[in-house]
Amino acid sequence: MLESLFPDAVVTGPGGQRAHRALAAQSERLDERLYAVGPNAWCYVGNGLSNQTFVQGPEGVIVIDTGECVEEMEAALAVFRTVCSAPIVACIYSHFHYIGGTTALLRENPDLILWGHAGIPGNLRRFSGEVGPRGSRGLAHQFGVLLPDAGEDGLVNVGLGRFFRNPNHVPFTPGYVPAQHEFDEPTEITLAGLPVTLLPAPSDATDSVTIWFPSLSLAVNNLLWPALFNVFAIRGEEYRDPRILLTGLDQLRDLGASYLAGAHGPPLEGAALIAETAERYRDAIQFLWDQTVRLANKGLSPREAIATLHWPEAYSAHYTTEQLYGLAEHHVRQIYVGLFGWFDEQEDQLLPLPPAERVKRLVQGFGGLEAVRSAFDKALAAQDYRWALELGTWLVRGEAQADGRCDGGAPEDRQRLAQALRGVAQATPSANVRNWALTRARELEGQLDLSRFRRHRFQAKALASAPAEAVKLLRVLLLPEAIAEAGTLTLDFGVQGRASVTVRRGIAVPGQEPAGDLTLSVSGESWGALLAGKLSLAEALASGVAKASDSRRVQAFLRAFEVPAFAVEGN
Repeated sequence: MLESLFPDAVVTGPGGQRAHRALAAQSERLDERLYAVGPNAWCYVGNGLSNQTFVQGPEGVIVIDTGECVEEMEAALAVFRTVCSAPIVACIYSHFHYIGGTTALLRENPDLILWGHAGIPGNLRRFSGEVGPRGSRGLAHQFGVLLPDAGEDGLVNVGLGRFFRNPNHVPFTPGYVPAQHEFDEPTEITLAGLPVTLLPAPSDATDSVTIWFPSLSLAVNNLLWPALFNVFAIRGEEYRDPRILLTGLDQLRDLGASYLAGAHGPPLEGAALIAETAERYRDAIQFLWDQTVRLANKGLSPREAIATLHWPEAYSAHYTTEQLYGLAEHHVRQIYVGLFGWFDEQEDQLLPLPPAERVKRLVQGFGGLEAVRSAFDKALAAQDYRWALELGTWLVRGEAQADGRCDGGAPEDRQRLAQALRGVAQATPSANVRNWALTRARELEGQLDLSRFRRHRFQAKALASAPAEAVKLLRVLLLPEAIAEAGTLTLDFGVQGRASVTVRRGIAVPGQEPAGDLTLSVSGESWGALLAGKLSLAEALASGVAKASDSRRVQAFLRAFEVPAFAVEGN
């Protein structure tokens, strides 16, 4: 399955972008266009990362998904109104990713009927908060958020859409509205005078739904994408079990739909084509799972399995099973880890050396830095990008920084690794890999500063309205070695309530509040300013904006957390 890099397939796009020709061709499928999906439905593609679908019934229009923001939904409505003037009466969420523009619909109809899976609110909470920096950094890499528009590194597309967020939709106003009607099992309803069946079908989200309109022979889904499904998301997400996905795809195939619209990509028409495409799609996913398990049972590690497997030519017959988003070899690794954990039965993984120490020994054993540099330059010249990546990593990852990250190397060596990453980016059909590699290359060259994606970025205004929520995040900001003493700090936000955090045995436990320990009284607005770095704790205490039961001890307590405002010492 090493059929992932094709240096001979690189083309130059209209803006000078250098990319694999298959990835460049994907942009045409994702171009902005309102498709008619049969006589009573429309799907707007290219407006953002996702589609918006409109289904007309006798009593009005049902909207499926509202995009990333209010501006995205407003743009979709404006285009839709060129073909249909019927009133919007209902909205259905296909899953929790694309529900950010709903208030635009409420402006048309304040009595809008909203349906969504019962798991949506929990997923919205789960994918923010504690893991915020890792998640936002992953999004920036995978979707090429920081890449230029033109030039050899220019964004081509993001595999499932033209871009992560349409730049025409600034300032990306949030407009999510919770569904009034929830479900978590197959449910039959009537909306806009149409019979509708809501079929839970977990995909890249546990709350994904297939929406079936039997009278229109129309299905709307988040299962069949315009690229091979991402069992692994390079941005970092929980394991997506392919076996669960197969159930939904089999169900979708067996509906016998004549029209198929999706959360991403252009719609499909024709019952035979839809059934064939859905079957090929589910077979590609089963192939990945079955063969990973077969080779794991034989004792092969993920790397050995990847070197052994070959991606069948049958899956190149249609763009939906091409590696235009993620890579099949990455999915093999994710299935292995999802089933068996990180240990791959390779002896060197049992008790590995610290990363920087391992790299130093590899470089020494190879004959020193100059020998590694020479080997790298030969590999790059030969377009042997896999080997160049490994050698380039040795040149850059040999020193641990104060925070534990190994990311150093001489400027010439950082440039070397950037060149290898750029070669990978241009030779892969995968949008995920291209965007990740180019973002990292530009960071190595000093063109991008990603440091803000390696720390929690608190929004003062958001925290001011719910200050107690941020207290929960302190648990993942604790520096165990900096703990001055165990104890409990109660934060009194006045009319906005109280919260507490207990520090003991190297952990922080939010919410416990034994009597008679430390107290910090502060308004929600000032607490937000503290966490956002607009005010230091020492300044807040000195000015009376915050009041402590014991100023010295409260400051010592909070200095154990990685919040810059807490680090400044005061009296």
